[in-house]
Amino acid sequence: MPRFQSLLLIVTLCLGLGPAAAQDRPEVVAFGDSLSAGYGVGPGESFPEQLQAALEKAGTPATVVNAGVSGDTTSGGLARLDWSVPQSADVVIVELGANDALRGVSPAVTRGNLDQILQRLTSRPRTQVILAGMIAPPNMGMDYGRVFDPIYRELAAKYDVPLYPFFLDGVAAVPNLNQADKMHPNSQGVAVIVERILPDVQAAIRRAGAQS
Repeated sequence: MPRFQSLLLIVTLCLGLGPAAAQDRPEVVAFGDSLSAGYGVGPGESFPEQLQAALEKAGTPATVVNAGVSGDTTSGGLARLDWSVPQSADVVIVELGANDALRGVSPAVTRGNLDQILQRLTSRPRTQVILAGMIAPPNMGMDYGRVFDPIYRELAAKYDVPLYPFFLDGVAAVPNLNQADKMHPNSQGVAVIVERILPDVQAAIRRAGAQS
């Protein structure tokens, strides 16, 4: 029996199924709304899928998990946090708040929800967090934007987590990078987001590796 177990261990390691192989491939969770979930794009074109491919190409192999739910608000994200983001996550990209702004949710509610999400994620000893910011749409008015927009910068500073200031940077209001609804990026738009956020994700993966 010991000889069989040794042979089984060798086969397992050769197949890349052992503990060392699992540790070499960090787990990145894209925790957000339709912008993360891949609304309106085809197979292989969602943010998590394109991010994983970009990491592979850049020599930073990782498993990127799609934990996006279309239509989700920060309230919805907070409610599903524990079962959507496993304790095993090495990096979590928090991308929530766009639907709060579109629906005119009180910025105080958005702030409170994101505060709780960040508090719970940063309390996990092995998890690195990236906060992806959002900007209130102009139709909500200047007063709303003045209260909503600083939420991300201030919470990132409070919890000492990296801030990617605007998830749709370089994509918002660019016609050929968005779908017909002018709100959701098409596959080319997602590619722009991935290209711009990639260095932040790579840095977070390196920090997670240094702590493990």
